[in-house]
Amino acid sequence: MKAFTKSHFAIASAAALFATASVASSHATKSSNADVAARHMMMEVVAKNMGILGSTAKGEIAFNAGLVQSAAGGINMLAKIDPTSLWTEGTEQGAADLSRAKTEIWSDPAGFAQKFEDMATASAVLMGAEDLDALRAGMGPLGGACKACHESYRGPKN
Repeated sequence: MKAFTKSHFAIASAAALFATASVASSHATKSSNADVAARHMMMEVVAKNMGILGSTAKGEIAFNAGLVQSAAGGINMLAKIDPTSLWTEGTEQGAADLSRAKTEIWSDPAGFAQKFEDMATASAVLMGAEDLDALRAGMGPLGGACKACHESYRGPKN
């Protein structure tokens, strides 16, 4: 039952994020704080799903292909969001409260978009993991994709 709950939590969290992002992007005049809050929510969902994958890879949660597919699928879905919908100009660190977004996001939009593609690719591989060994093998590339983006585009804590 524990895996069932976490799986449904991941799906519900991703759905909530998309609803929030859709509402925020539908407004012609978005506040930068709404964009920052929405992307923080997005990253929280990614972190929750990474936690499920990591706990499973460590053996803390029994391997369940459906749970792994759900968690990796949640990350994959979020990795496919258009970064410009939440990382809007004027929301960089120092300009918007609680933002850690570096200005390189806007000076290197192709590189930033590539980081999302890298996360989508790595999470797609994990969506097909049918055993613990495949999950463990895919965790490095997924973690590496997250780390590479954070190193390049996320500033230090305020």
